[in-house]
Amino acid sequence: MRPNTSDYPPYYQKYIDRVEGDDIIWVLNNQISECLDFLETIPEEKKLYSYAEGKWTIAQLIGHFIDTERIMTFRALWFARNEPVPLPGFDQDNFIKYSNFNRRTLRSFMDEWTHLRKSNIILFESFGEEALHRKGVSNNKEVSVLALLFIIAGHLTHHLAILKERYI
Repeated sequence: MRPNTSDYPPYYQKYIDRVEGDDIIWVLNNQISECLDFLETIPEEKKLYSYAEGKWTIAQLIGHFIDTERIMTFRALWFARNEPVPLPGFDQDNFIKYSNFNRRTLRSFMDEWTHLRKSNIILFESFGEEALHRKGVSNNKEVSVLALLFIIAGHLTHHLAILKERYI
């Protein structure tokens, strides 16, 4: 099943549109090998490359999609458990500024993301249909658990495309 457009703010449409099919768990699982196969083609010496002045490095972009997956997963858990307290947004540029992504190896990112994604899939598989349809508020916008899972997958696809088109 796919989320309805009423399940998320319009801003997220660009990510949800990148997800093919209705089986989000299958998509999330399939992305593991797709992402790792691609990241393994990037030489370590290119991790500090940025395609333009003021743009993130490859390491920062990878760190960003890991941070975002972690945040979206927390939101999904929060809403699935029917917690009524709204969650704040986050400033992605501030997260980059206070990270040490440029000091890390590409392998460390791949290892971290693989463990994170596998753990997240186990969590998502535990959600029943009722939990997937629950909604909560983050960054002053309502979003469903199911939409968050699609956003996670689409956000990764979006950033892998940017890596391929602008960095590699």
